[in-house]
Amino acid sequence: MRRDFVAQVLLEMERDPSIVFLTGDLGFNALESIKERFPDRFLNVGIAEQHLIGMAAGLALEGKKPIAYSIASFATMRPYEQIRNDVSYQNLDVKIVGTGGGYNYASHGATHHTVEDIAIMNVLPHMKVLAPGYSWEAREATKAMLRHTGPVYMRLGKSPGVAYETKRRFSFALGKGFVVREGADVVLVCTGNVLDVALAAAELIEKKSGRSVAVLSMPSLKPFDEKLLLSYAKKAKGIFTIEEHSTTGGLGAIAASALFTHGIDGRKFHAFGLPPESFSKEVGDRDHLLKKVGLEAGALARSILRLI
Repeated sequence: MRRDFVAQVLLEMERDPSIVFLTGDLGFNALESIKERFPDRFLNVGIAEQHLIGMAAGLALEGKKPIAYSIASFATMRPYEQIRNDVSYQNLDVKIVGTGGGYNYASHGATHHTVEDIAIMNVLPHMKVLAPGYSWEAREATKAMLRHTGPVYMRLGKSPGVAYETKRRFSFALGKGFVVREGADVVLVCTGNVLDVALAAAELIEKKSGRSVAVLSMPSLKPFDEKLLLSYAKKAKGIFTIEEHSTTGGLGAIAASALFTHGIDGRKFHAFGLPPESFSKEVGDRDHLLKKVGLEAGALARSILRLI
């Protein structure tokens, strides 16, 4: 996903000379093409994330469109006061991009696990929140982010995902979700780079139960496509959200609010995600950590079959 993001940024920087790219001393083997193509619009501020956001805010006040890029945990939590006061409060045209959301930096430990970012960014006034699920969504989300005026946070993962857009024609927009797989009995709603896990779980559920399973991808979390969710939820026997984020404040909370506000029976809803009351102390790669919390296709399918 990172390479798709960089490829689209290059196209957008060619189109729009106001775009400036800032990074907090990372992105090697990924950002060199931006630095080489636009050396006067590429700034490495070092390991100083508060300064990264403050500088981005200053550039926005001077009419630039800055992208502030870092590891997701560092892009959101280290400079959260600056994001709130310098960017969100003033409704500045700053784009914050966090790479490696969820357990993508699993082996680095809890300091690099980003399981709270959607929750803390979603609560900020003016802030839009995006979490593309794979390459096409990453390119289109980058384009939409840079053509929107105002603050945006985008979370990137590493999963290549599934090329669902090759089957049908889709157009990306802020606040829009996508029907990746049709079905009526069970609805799986996912965001970010667990799209491939959701699709694999859907196949298993359908094979074992004979029930038809829809999969909705929600790369835009704020604004959120309530209309799409409700159109499937009203006829489904079970609605399940899947996210590589805490079940507090993420997709599950956003979906639950929409469902309950519109009178959908809460007994047929369940959120799957990362445990909200503990940090992971496991040592291993992303797949190992996801398996430990039940976010792999087989475990999800078994849990959902029990619930329906």
